Amino acid sequence: MALSATPYKVDINLTDLDRGVYETLRFTVARHPSETEERMTARLLAYVLWYSETLAFGRGLSDVDEPALWEKSLDGRLLHWIEVGLPDAERVTWCSRRAERVSLLAYGRVDQWESKVLPSVASLKNVHVAGLPQEALATIAKDLPRAINWAVMISEGSLFITDENGQHEITPQWLLRDR
Repeated sequence: MALSATPYKVDINLTDLDRGVYETLRFTVARHPSETEERMTARLLAYVLWYSETLAFGRGLSDVDEPALWEKSLDGRLLHWIEVGLPDAERVTWCSRRAERVSLLAYGRVDQWESKVLPSVASLKNVHVAGLPQEALATIAKDLPRAINWAVMISEGSLFITDENGQHEITPQWLLRDR
């Protein structure tokens, strides 16, 4: 018997001072049975970092032809493809051919990945890469509740997250281009 996805109720009060975005976001997101809490948290951070009204979660781990998040135009063009994790250069190149813009929120062993993969994709003009500090991500992801209630403020590139465990600051390091 296959394991089913775990639903999470998410309530985020987003204040993005860098882009002038002020939204109250309420949605349900599914966590794939093989997805870690860190990857789930990285997807949520990517969602607030690149939030737009048309940004949607893809099937991600369930379908390799879809990203973690994406934004499509009304005529079906792929405007923004967002990956999380440490994909290989072939995957990043494949994604860059399908969307006008590709963003990657890398986490894990970013230092090792960066030296191996980043030089191969640096010439792709539509690819933007940010790395998450592992300790900060692990702290936010630890014991992620099924009802997530965050207040997120983004200022000068840093994310300030308030949840039931307190306040956290996470500053993505831009490895290729910027937000």
